[in-house]
Amino acid sequence: MNKFIAIDFETATYKPNSAISIGLVKFCDYEPVDTFYSLIRPPKLYIRPDFTDIHGLTVDDVKDAYDFEYLWDNGISDFLEGLPLAAHNAAFDMGVLRATLEYYEIPLPKLSYFCTCNLARKTWPDLKSHALTALAKNFGIVYKAHNALEDAQTCGKLVQMAAEIFGEKTSIKGLLKAAGMQMGKLG
Repeated sequence: MNKFIAIDFETATYKPNSAISIGLVKFCDYEPVDTFYSLIRPPKLYIRPDFTDIHGLTVDDVKDAYDFEYLWDNGISDFLEGLPLAAHNAAFDMGVLRATLEYYEIPLPKLSYFCTCNLARKTWPDLKSHALTALAKNFGIVYKAHNALEDAQTCGKLVQMAAEIFGEKTSIKGLLKAAGMQMGKLG
């Protein structure tokens, strides 16, 4: 069975350990089968106003949320099942995951990941922009940008579309190989 998890974070500041929301979408054979979404109380209860302008989240939204350590132990870790992660601009999301795990002194799990922005560049090289919002607009995907769950769902949809174009539906590794890409390693 071909499984992966699309992941997206929103943050409070430029600090990578300032996650304030996480969206996870589990895909099986390129179809969404389960989701996990949560607000996250960041280590410092402050959100830059310009970041609120982007994602709409405020201190009032996250002040009563669980911190990442609690969420990791009570949902996120089990949801991930050690599956490969897909993220649009994976350097950002893997940086947030790595920094947040380190902040809470949680051992880095051995997870692999790939970047759907890079996959989009390989799949649709002639498009002017490979930003998630631009790709969604180009392909008629309607979603609320900068909502972590909806960003993750859109990211996974792009993987599904790329698999159709490359004719590789048997495995994520096969898809990445067909696109001339490799998995990265988190831990």
